[in-house]
Order: sequence, then structure tokens, then C-alpha cells
Amino acid sequence: MSVRPPVPPFTRETAIEKVRLAEDGWNSRDPEQVALAYSENSRWRNRAEFITGRQEIVRFLSRKWKRELDYRLTKELWAFDGSRIAVRFAYEWHDDSGQWYRSYGNENWEFGEDGLMRVRHTCINDMPIAESDRAFHWPLGRRPDDHPGLSGFGF
Repeated sequence: MSVRPPVPPFTRETAIEKVRLAEDGWNSRDPEQVALAYSENSRWRNRAEFITGRQEIVRFLSRKWKRELDYRLTKELWAFDGSRIAVRFAYEWHDDSGQWYRSYGNENWEFGEDGLMRVRHTCINDMPIAESDRAFHWPLGRRPDDHPGLSGFGF
């Protein structure tokens, strides 16, 4: 069995670590790598889309990052208990016409003993923004440790 630390039951520190690892993975924009954090039969609800299994996750993320260009994400722990973590997040991206958006949302996660995510429920709202209103300016990839997160921006 593959194990992906940290594993439940989560402490505040390990829940924060799990959230940052998820943020880092999604900021890589590598669907194959990101999918490895989820169980083989992981179930998602992402907006109005229902996804089951790693192959569907890869297809979903590939489609997402072809449309959401220059994607930069920050996540923050909201709550945790046992094998569950609640997260709030914001990410910025633009479409192929150059229109920028900030997408805000919440996620509820449930993990197996192996540390792989079994269930992910996500609600997201997209807000058009001017390029001059962008807050996430780090180079594509991992958010630098010294770059503010959600609370630092008051989001």
C-alpha cells in the first residue's frame, strides 16, 4: 500500500502541512502528479461536476489548466477533525481572451489511513478582476514561503 504522509488522525500541525502540500501540488499544474494524492477510487464534487477515480481527475485537471491560464492558488486550513480537513482557498487565472479572475471557494476533504484523499467536495465562485487587481504575483509554481496567504490579503 502506498502511503502519503501526513496521515490521519490529523493534528493542527499535520493538517496545515497537508493543506500546504495540496496547494504546492496544484500550483505545479501537473495533473498526473496531482492525481497521485488521491485514492484510486476518489470521489469529487467540483462545482456541478462529479468525478470518480484518478483517470477522471487527470482528465478534469488537464481540461481545467488548459482553460485557466497562469493559475496561482493559495489554500488555508479552516478546520480539521480525525481524517477530515476543511479548507478555504482563492486562486487567480486568466482565460484565453486575457480576462483575469479570482476564484474563491471552500473544500471538504476526507482521507484514508494511507493519507490519500478519498472524498473532495468543492464550492467555487469566480469573480472577474482587472489585471491591476491581481494579488498573486509569484513566479508560476510553488507559492514562496514569504508570500502572503489568504489571511494576509484579507480574503
